[in-house]
Amino acid sequence: MQDNILDKILDIYSKVVRCVIFALLFISGLSVIAMIIITCGDVVLRRFGVSVTGAYDIVKILSTVTLACALPYTTAVKGHVAIEFFFNKLGKKSRLVVDSLMRAISTALFAFLGYRSFMYGAQLYNKGEVSQTLQLPVFWIAYMIGFCCFIMAMVIFYNLVRPYKEMIKL
Repeated sequence: MQDNILDKILDIYSKVVRCVIFALLFISGLSVIAMIIITCGDVVLRRFGVSVTGAYDIVKILSTVTLACALPYTTAVKGHVAIEFFFNKLGKKSRLVVDSLMRAISTALFAFLGYRSFMYGAQLYNKGEVSQTLQLPVFWIAYMIGFCCFIMAMVIFYNLVRPYKEMIKL
């Protein structure tokens, strides 16, 4: 009975996290498209002696958004590079122990990084930090990174609880 309830909770948990991951992936894709448009527009306009003001600022911000928003999806499909040579030399139980230990450490690390990113975002907000050329506020970027780190921690936790099941299948 308890296993059934736990499975239902984990299923709801994974559905919610999956929805958030796909929303972040959509944002990441839009950021890539925007970077392409801005970069191409800047290159073409420079041929006519005009440039896109703040193109560097915008592309720098969008590249950060792209990377942060794509990380949870990459983790959910287990798309990261793993060091298999050492790992494959271990027995099945040893692999499970090492994998579980690494996932527990990774969950704690990304939760900590998320927390610190929110703290840094608050510092940027309080100082009124802005981008170099366009003077856009940048505090929200740290908040976005922090949010994505928390989602990463949730994905890794799911993989810790269900080690042989991917959250999202390719």
